[in-house]
Amino acid sequence: MAIDYRKRPKSPAAAISLEKVARRAPGLVNLYKSAAVSLAKREVGGQRAAVYLVLDRSGSMRPFYRDGSVQHLAERTLALAANLDDDGVVPVVFFSTDVDGVAEISLDAYRDRINPLHEGMGRMGRTNYHLAMQAVVDHYQSCGATDPAFVVFQTDGSPTSKAAAEHVLCMAASLPIFWQFIGFGNDEFRFLRKLDELPVPQRRVIDNAGFFAAGTWPKAVSDEDLYDSLLEEFPSWLAAARDAGIVKS
Repeated sequence: MAIDYRKRPKSPAAAISLEKVARRAPGLVNLYKSAAVSLAKREVGGQRAAVYLVLDRSGSMRPFYRDGSVQHLAERTLALAANLDDDGVVPVVFFSTDVDGVAEISLDAYRDRINPLHEGMGRMGRTNYHLAMQAVVDHYQSCGATDPAFVVFQTDGSPTSKAAAEHVLCMAASLPIFWQFIGFGNDEFRFLRKLDELPVPQRRVIDNAGFFAAGTWPKAVSDEDLYDSLLEEFPSWLAAARDAGIVKS
């Protein structure tokens, strides 16, 4: 019997089409395609989400800004966002001791953008997650978004105030915000692993975070592996958040 290929279901559409990405940001096309493959594998192709990027600029992060690892992560995050969010813009929160600055990258302005922003924010300090996390929560709640948020949170070590970071993460579990932590460097990341495993429902209403370590040379992580790791726990969070009424079905 002949197969009628016209009856195959269409793949869920990305938020921004490949044609638009190719026109506005041709350097992101391959990343955009890789992100789409990972979304499809996780069966969340067509999902909409507001994407945020949070970047550590504590003193130990200098090598990762210098070697382009942070810029590369920003480009990969923007390409993922083009699949999830139709505005083509990713808010970027830089943090160390405090929130050092908030900026944006977009399909029209992303090349060589991270280091000039970072260098214009002055002295690099210690590491405090909670202030940057609260900045994301405040922005999300004030911007009027109706889709959930997907936060790529990059750091190279544990925060000075662990209790404050735990508190914000647990409080935010009742919000439609998923936190994907990514570790740069050779730290053991015991605290981030602890955040990833905080008990439900004793500490938070649902599991709202994931973590993976990108190692000492993050640029060497393949696009496929990076996107698969970023998206590993996102589908299960979406399901739990919908069941709990946190994300609309």
